[in-house]
Amino acid sequence: MIVKNVFLSTAYLAPIEYYIQLANAKNIVIESQDNYVKQTYRNRCVIASSNGIQSLSIPISKHNFCKCLIRDVYIAENINWQQLHWNAIVANYSSTPFFQYYKSIFRPFYEKKQKFLYDFNEELRELICSLLGISPNIFYTSTYMKNINSDVLDLREKIHPKKVSFIKDFKSYYQVFEKKIGFCPNLSIIDLLFNLGKEAIFLLKRQTESR
Repeated sequence: MIVKNVFLSTAYLAPIEYYIQLANAKNIVIESQDNYVKQTYRNRCVIASSNGIQSLSIPISKHNFCKCLIRDVYIAENINWQQLHWNAIVANYSSTPFFQYYKSIFRPFYEKKQKFLYDFNEELRELICSLLGISPNIFYTSTYMKNINSDVLDLREKIHPKKVSFIKDFKSYYQVFEKKIGFCPNLSIIDLLFNLGKEAIFLLKRQTESR
């Protein structure tokens, strides 16, 4: 059962379980007043490669390593991460059924200089929601919400690279490297989008979740 109100952190090319909420919940609240935390989906995504799972991380400016509001986190300027990420995406997804269709839409995000991590994440999220054909009812926090009401599903720290997904059973779909490395559940939403195209939304709607 998908709950009506869900709290999420910001995320870079978030995993499928994140977009299941965006596609199904009545209201989504995105936390904008929390501190940046290392090794989370805030600045990394996970994709499939011929050798297995590959993690792509956006480098953060060193002066942000101390406590810093996520909205104020700068992306490092002295590392050519955009080219590295785009090259990895092209190398692993160019043979998917729908990559050529979406290529020109995503490429500008890896050519234009990006300043703030939060803004970059949100621009990508808005784009992906549009491509999926969904219009989630989005709200942003004005203060940090520490105590959440019981009628709200708080997934800010539960959707995490090092935590087991709360999705019971991911419905499988076509993946380019499945025969070599097996089916990989809960990858970045771009894996689903590049492999299924506009039909990706139907899989998101069919998924079930539990607390």
